[in-house]
Amino acid sequence: MPDKVERDAVIYLPGDAQPEEAVAIPSFDELTPREIVVELDKYIVGQAAAKKAVAIALRNRVRRQKLPAEMAEEVMPKNILMIGPTGVGKTEIARRLARLAGCPFVKVEASKYTEVGYVGRDVESMVRDLVETSIDMVREEKLDEVAERAEQAAEERVVDLLLPPSPPPQDQANATTPQMESQREEQMVRTREKLRAQLREGKLDARMVEVDVRERAMPSFEIMSNQGVEEMGTDIREMLSGMFGQQKKKRKMTVSEAFDYLIQEEESKLIDMDQVTRSAVERAEQMGIIFIDEVDKIAGRESGHGPDVSREGVQRDILPIIEGTTVNTRYGMIRTDHILFIAAGAFHVSKPSDLIPELQGRLPIRVELTSLGEADFIRILTEPKNALIKQYVALMDTEGLKLTFSEDGIATIARFATQVNEQTENIGARRLHTIMEKLLEEISFEAPDMKRKAMKIDTAYVSKQLAEIVKNQDLSRYIL
Repeated sequence: MPDKVERDAVIYLPGDAQPEEAVAIPSFDELTPREIVVELDKYIVGQAAAKKAVAIALRNRVRRQKLPAEMAEEVMPKNILMIGPTGVGKTEIARRLARLAGCPFVKVEASKYTEVGYVGRDVESMVRDLVETSIDMVREEKLDEVAERAEQAAEERVVDLLLPPSPPPQDQANATTPQMESQREEQMVRTREKLRAQLREGKLDARMVEVDVRERAMPSFEIMSNQGVEEMGTDIREMLSGMFGQQKKKRKMTVSEAFDYLIQEEESKLIDMDQVTRSAVERAEQMGIIFIDEVDKIAGRESGHGPDVSREGVQRDILPIIEGTTVNTRYGMIRTDHILFIAAGAFHVSKPSDLIPELQGRLPIRVELTSLGEADFIRILTEPKNALIKQYVALMDTEGLKLTFSEDGIATIARFATQVNEQTENIGARRLHTIMEKLLEEISFEAPDMKRKAMKIDTAYVSKQLAEIVKNQDLSRYIL
């Protein structure tokens, strides 16, 4: 049985698993709730109820898009409240879900917002962050579409730099006949093709060329206002840069650097940013997901004084965003009616009922995530695609060290993690990161100089490294 774990860990190293995954996953529109849960299972252990809730919410997005426009406008997303201790997978479920669906996604901390009138971030900034994420996502997609054309255009420009076209003779004495002109052109074409072949083979990468690079004529600066630059009706930075214009200056660089620079320049010419903005704004409005973490930190009844005075105020400010409102951004007005909000919190001290009633009503789906035990930790260490053990095996392999874990060694790691969670603060699966770092500290430090190029982590090694620290509760509070 230990050999099985060893093989699993080593198989992860080749990078050929990703393309297979890309082929296997159907498109977002075709994913059924069951298939969504299967995809989430590849990265997150347990928490079936939470996976089921987010899978249904995602599928309802697809169903809504197939409705007539009038009906689709009336169907509002059913926002989710995840309740569970830290380190059980709340954030990871939302993040994987957004990546799976290709939706714009932002994660924000409720505790960093303050009531209007206090110093701090305005709650509307979460919507602006979502739009920026959506713009980046759409721009990347458009870049992929034009990449080939941009590369061809950049290649032509590099060849022009290496072999500028010769001007026609000015005086009559040197005038050429049509036949001579044709021969000259053929020779030029042959020379260009030779240069192009050498360029593609990388033989000209070190040669220096002069390129016209764009340069802003004004220094970069930012205008600070109470609610951020986006709040201004006109973006002053862009207006001023347009007034000053852009100058070009010649700069010497290698052919490989020039090629990369010219590809970027050609890509920016081929992309219509107005179209990107329109598409990104629509995607943010129709498919955006905002994950509000630490929502329990703004719950609780007001005492009317002290540092918590603005808690209920933050809830009141978040309420219209979740309810559906229009937010002003530098890309135009954004409606939040159809954005999916997933709120999460540990609720150790406060309860969901401590939130203001209006906010509770806007988070109709409640999902409780369970604490993780020893059996869950064993699965977390070995099963997911991004499992911790697979990560450490891959990291050590870069040093030429073959690291393997026996099954009893993995069980001991899980037992120690559970033990420390019970004795001190329960931080869930995050405890495994601490345990693994401490366990492999010596190996990580010595790996480049080690003569032994194979190392097996079994119960004896785990106990030797961790047993004393786990026993000493005072020490484990600080180290683990």
